[in-house]
Formats: sequence, C-alpha cells, structure tokens
Amino acid sequence: MGMCRGRQVRGRLRGRNNVGDLWQSFMENQDEVIDKWRHYFPAYERHFETWRDRSLVFLEIGVSKGGSLKMWQRYFGPYATVVGIDVDSKCREFESPGVHVRIGSQSDLAFLDTVVDEFGIPDAVLDDGSHHMDDVIATFEHLYPLMSSNSVYVVEDLHTGFLEEYGGGADSPRNFLNYAHEGVMQMNRHWARVPAEHSPVFDDTRSISFYDSLVFFEKGSPRTLVADQVGRVKVRGVRSRGATRTHTVVR
Repeated sequence: MGMCRGRQVRGRLRGRNNVGDLWQSFMENQDEVIDKWRHYFPAYERHFETWRDRSLVFLEIGVSKGGSLKMWQRYFGPYATVVGIDVDSKCREFESPGVHVRIGSQSDLAFLDTVVDEFGIPDAVLDDGSHHMDDVIATFEHLYPLMSSNSVYVVEDLHTGFLEEYGGGADSPRNFLNYAHEGVMQMNRHWARVPAEHSPVFDDTRSISFYDSLVFFEKGSPRTLVADQVGRVKVRGVRSRGATRTHTVVR
C-alpha cells in the first residue's frame, strides 16, 4: 500500500484459474514484500478475472516494496506487461522480465504520457500511489478517458479521503469516494428531467463498484439503451400470436 517513498497508510494457465488464486499467490509469496488489506482480494479477482492469460498492459501506481508487481505478473499470466511507477529511484531494482519500473510522479501528467507512449494505453490501472486526493483525481482524469472498452481502473486505500492531510474530508468534493459518486450520477444523468452538467471524464463507464476503501471503474457502456417487452397478450380473452415493444434511450 503506497508509494516507495513511505507515504503508506498502514506462471499460471487458464486450466488452473480458480477463485482465490490471487489470495493464494499472496499468502505463498516468498519474493519481495507485498502489503495489502485482506478484503481487497475478492474484489480484485471479481473485476480482473477476465484479463487473465490475455495480452494486457497493467499499470500499478506505487511500487512500494516491489512484491506486488510479481504477484500481478503471476496472476495475469505470461502475456501480461506489468508496469510500475514510483517516485523512488530505488524501485528500479524490482524490474525483471515482463515487469517494468519507471521513475516519476503520478501527478506529473507529462511523465504519465511517456509511460503510455512506451507501453501503450493500459488495460488495467491500480492506483496505490500517494493517496493524496489531488494526485488521485488528476491521474484518473488523465488516464481513464484514454482507456478502451472493458478496461478496469481501480483506486485503493480510499480511507485517506476522509483525512484533511490527504486533501480530503468526509464532505469534501475532493474526497475520491464523493468524486466517484458523482460518476454514478453522470452514468444516470440522461434520466433526469433537468440533467446535471455533463462531465465527459465518466463517458463510456459501464459500472462503478464501491467497496471499503476501494472503487472499481469498468468501461464499455452502450451509447443506446434498449428495453424490450416480449410475450403473448390477451385481447378479450383471446391469446394473440405474440407482441413485442421496444423502448430506446440515447445516453
């Protein structure tokens, strides 16, 4: 949890792809240290499952002690490119085949662009970096709009959002939990008689899932929503051959 600078808040194939694999990999780790809350693992596996044993770019913001990079490589499999970024140059020592480390701040958008230029737009992002709300929001607003359908973006350790020293506060709009709730409203703004002001950063969001200190965003929402009514109806006691009705809403 957290960047290597100390701002912390506290080889498989599809045939062996079982629920709990990531937790087992964590518990059996004999490489560099991994620091994670236990309750994160079911959520990780629920949202990252579809990316296993597929070609993907996985970006972890905050390398810390280095062990999680290899854990993610074991979990996602041999086709994954795992990239970690951190402000501490010592984190370069955690590089290995298929695991890359680049040194820079998540708040430096030009630096983020160099990472994207080198490795491609990430398919999955895990923000376990500075945990400062300004950094978290700036990084999200820069990277998330670039990501394609079915991509996953997760921010963790969001208990920091309640702490003023991390730029948050329970009722602060900079608390990322409150910010993400605004994303829920944006996903559903087309239903309002007077829609809220459009915030394009949340465009194409399929779902936003909240857990304790953890939020997942998944992309791939359809532009057009269609509701179908199908089945047989009775007219004066006589069953018809069938009826259908379609209602369409453009988001």
